[in-house]
Amino acid sequence: MSIWEETKDMDKFNFDISRRALLGGSAALFAAQYLAASGVRAEAADRKFAAALGWTTYDSGRHLQDGFTAAVKELGGTLTTTDAGFDAKTQTDQIDSLISSKPEALFITPADAVAIAPAVQRAIAAGIPVFCADSAVPGVAVNTTSMSNNFGMGAYSCDFIARKLNGKGNIARVLLPQNESWDQRTLGMEWTLRRYPDIKIVADWAFALAGNVTPRQAVDNILTANPDIDAIWCAWDGAAVEGTLAARAANKPDLIITGIDGGSQAFNYIAGPSQLKLSMAQSFYEMAYLSVFYAHQHLAGQKTPRLVVTPTYAVEEAMLKDGIPDDFDVPGRADQLGWVRAV
Repeated sequence: MSIWEETKDMDKFNFDISRRALLGGSAALFAAQYLAASGVRAEAADRKFAAALGWTTYDSGRHLQDGFTAAVKELGGTLTTTDAGFDAKTQTDQIDSLISSKPEALFITPADAVAIAPAVQRAIAAGIPVFCADSAVPGVAVNTTSMSNNFGMGAYSCDFIARKLNGKGNIARVLLPQNESWDQRTLGMEWTLRRYPDIKIVADWAFALAGNVTPRQAVDNILTANPDIDAIWCAWDGAAVEGTLAARAANKPDLIITGIDGGSQAFNYIAGPSQLKLSMAQSFYEMAYLSVFYAHQHLAGQKTPRLVVTPTYAVEEAMLKDGIPDDFDVPGRADQLGWVRAV
């Protein structure tokens, strides 16, 4: 079964939206008060915003969309949203269409940041301030980018595997190279491996958004060709979950799998327990919320940061013993859970 095609496991996931809204209340109040103190006046309610989202599927896309929606509702404005479904050409066309609607600020989550860079530049040339979440757009001076430390997440998750293997073993990698920011995870992983010469990479597979091979199929093939494999490092949780299904089918109970993204889907497998042992859980909701917050700041004539590195939490089974927190990336919630920022 491929999770890219099947959804029958989704009934296990705990999408606690009402609690997300409750916990976000104090953060929203603080943000609104700060905006008022910074000179954002009543016209904030009439601000016209647009969001060109690279995707809205999976936990990552849902949390980003939730963050944008909540922030605009709580801080003021209206929001027009498009979803490119991971297609760079579609996102480019959607950005151009949103430019013609003349929003006061444009929010973007790039699936292929290099491919959409010319369209982002056209938005800036049209005088529209741009705020990016999750990935940086290379060569384009957007106002603010809110994102995780991708290099750090790759390094941390690789070190986790290396320590579990006591510094010796055979590993495979499922890579995500088409987004420059996401590819930094692989570079961080490779940097960490320099400290572990007795760990050998025996198989690689690079996912292509337009390809016909799913991560599940790729991991099936990897396990068939490499029966002595000890661990699989995955550049994102979708591959890690599919890899877990492949490991179950291949009867590999001791295989170690790690992923990057966070959210209910991966957390349920980690809590299982299962072969999926770690997810580097990103603060997608906070990335989106910050984009809206700083758009209001910019429109009020205030300074905004060029780059904000949002928290990532290294989530293991013990952290989920009291339940699956779908709202961990609402500002302040991780502190309540006792989670400590990893990178």
